[in-house]
Amino acid sequence: MHESILINKYAKYSLVLLTIIAVSSLFYSCDADDTQTVTNFTNLVFQDEFDSGTLNAGIWNYDLGIGNAVSGDGWGNNELQYYTDRPENIRIENGVLQIIARQESYMGSGYTSARINTRGKFEQAYGRFEARMKMPWGQGMWPAFWLLGNDIDDVGWPQCGEIDIMEYIGQQPTKLLGSVHGPGYAGGNSVGKAYYLPSDRLDNGFHIFGVEWGPNYINYYVDDVLYNQITPEDVPGEWVYDHGFYIIMNLAVGGNFVGPPNAETVFPQTLEIDYVRVYQE
Repeated sequence: MHESILINKYAKYSLVLLTIIAVSSLFYSCDADDTQTVTNFTNLVFQDEFDSGTLNAGIWNYDLGIGNAVSGDGWGNNELQYYTDRPENIRIENGVLQIIARQESYMGSGYTSARINTRGKFEQAYGRFEARMKMPWGQGMWPAFWLLGNDIDDVGWPQCGEIDIMEYIGQQPTKLLGSVHGPGYAGGNSVGKAYYLPSDRLDNGFHIFGVEWGPNYINYYVDDVLYNQITPEDVPGEWVYDHGFYIIMNLAVGGNFVGPPNAETVFPQTLEIDYVRVYQE
């Protein structure tokens, strides 16, 4: 939330207050033809508060490199960074995970950053997935908090499904996007919606980004604002969000979605993550 009303990271949610705020947000942020289902998941089943000095290897894996050593395509999106596990690119300071993008020559790339995931360590179907984060800023910055289907090795992408909880275009600091990718609606044809932060910028302070995901819906939140719902009727293909997904968090540099950095982009840039939590109903 805004810096003046930040919630203490160890405080518990008030379910009554959250329900009132979420319901009232329907009239604030959603189109008139949006039909919303508001739920609350209260059983905490996964959390990382980043209170230790190092990343918890029992929870997280590092993705390293450019993604495809043969074609050099930067994780399929023409990204420019090389992902590392160096403290120059990923570290914990004062209870906050920092993913740091730098402009430097490294392993044939002009930029470095970091990307982590919970594959094989935490995977879940349905629930509330949320993270409290502060965005970087600048042309070419592309942070994301997202979920990927754990059957990707068997069925491939996008048949496995992808839930983008938060994507952010660094040169548009008041805007974020939440979307899904599946068979027949992937890449530039994904199904989602943009949200514009009123009277503030996403790089000015921490905000909570989350989804509440059930068998036939995915609800998208920023702080306590419910701004979109996606259901099977909204996608022009198969609904593939009925199995376990794992968490990915990264800060990309460049790529098809945001374009490359320009002369006005200042480095280093940092994605700050206060916590990640997952609840079940």
